[in-house]
Amino acid sequence: MVTVLLPGPLRGEAGGASRLSVTAAGTLRAVLDEMAVAHPRLARRIRDERGELRRYVNVFVDGEDCRHSGGLATPVNDGAEVQVLPSVAGG
Repeated sequence: MVTVLLPGPLRGEAGGASRLSVTAAGTLRAVLDEMAVAHPRLARRIRDERGELRRYVNVFVDGEDCRHSGGLATPVNDGAEVQVLPSVAGG
């Protein structure tokens, strides 16, 4: 089981949940694919039409930025924690 942590701005796309449990493990792509089946609107906020991570979304697997550890091919072990954080802009 993998736990996906969602910040406030994305919880509305997941029925208000702050945490989702996903049975898929192996890669970040597999986790996001399973999550997309149950929460397609959330999936569209995280990945673009090509299935790639959106530029303004940061995803961490057990505290490590996935952009530096393989992107969607980042290994995700059973029991891992995936955190999704949209970038915040402002001045």
